[in-house]
Amino acid sequence: MNLLVTGGAGFIGANFVRYWLDAHPGDRVTVLDALTYAGNRSSLPLGHPLLELVVGDIGDEALVDEVIERTSCELIAHFAAESHVDRSITGPAAFLRTNIMGTHVLLEAARRHKVRFHHISTDEVYGSLEPEAPPFREDTPFAPNSPYSASKAASDHLVRAYVHTYGLVATTSNCSNNYGPYQFPEKLIPLCVTNLLKGLALPVYGDGRNVRDWLYVEDHCRGIDLVIARGQPGETYNLGGCNEWKNLDLVREVCAVVDAEFAAQPAWKDKYPSAPPAQDLPSESLITFVKDRPGHDLRYAVDTRKAQSEVGYTPRHAFPEGLRKTVRWFLNHEAWWHPLLAQRP
Repeated sequence: MNLLVTGGAGFIGANFVRYWLDAHPGDRVTVLDALTYAGNRSSLPLGHPLLELVVGDIGDEALVDEVIERTSCELIAHFAAESHVDRSITGPAAFLRTNIMGTHVLLEAARRHKVRFHHISTDEVYGSLEPEAPPFREDTPFAPNSPYSASKAASDHLVRAYVHTYGLVATTSNCSNNYGPYQFPEKLIPLCVTNLLKGLALPVYGDGRNVRDWLYVEDHCRGIDLVIARGQPGETYNLGGCNEWKNLDLVREVCAVVDAEFAAQPAWKDKYPSAPPAQDLPSESLITFVKDRPGHDLRYAVDTRKAQSEVGYTPRHAFPEGLRKTVRWFLNHEAWWHPLLAQRP
């Protein structure tokens, strides 16, 4: 198969590219990425003979057409998106341009060239859950509460409309919070790890009681593969980790894992002398409560039973294992993340 992966130099996109090249040897993957702050060449295995990186904007209709035609594209896996809620609050225009209009350009191209389309979206389109409410289902009405989630909800609706109006062969998956290697260090887990290693504060919004469901990125990539292979055109599938954590508890768990790694390998104290464990202090000493985010959703969680029954999706990574792998990756890849710190909000 010849795939076009939009946003393939971003966190989830780059992990998906690596996953796909391993899982489907012989397939050709073309990445289209504008290489904004969250896109990173070094996240991709650029030496792979079946991988090509095209630097460009998904809103560039002529470029999208040229890439689809030249590569004989059969499937568009659409990851490209502005995705950070805080940035959407301070500058929503970029989110509308990329997440809505960019998706529209890709859908039009898929329709013209008769290319299958898979759209990667988020659980945030469903809004906020109360503590005891059941998880979001695929038929839960949309109720987005940030410019980011509103722009993603709009793109989800566009995909649905193109299926029903034009007969486009398309599927959508809505995921919970991802974590793992190559995640830009503005997101909570890599923010905490990199701040901790630099001896910087670990900011926790409000009282830290907001709840998120955490999904290891490799499990997400495998879930997308299953939806592409087995999902029904026009259908939406929730892909989650079935793993809810309050933000404060999550940050404390990250601290505990880092402390354990320092205890197990004293060499980390020499490499990261500013980290509290290097001074025999608990990492939790850096936790700092900050003013809550405007309109901060209380809780997200998704019901994955449809994906389990229809495509065979089940997350494989238990959270302790996934978190240890993530922390160890960041400990060992300072050369990847350190240059990115200056680009954080």
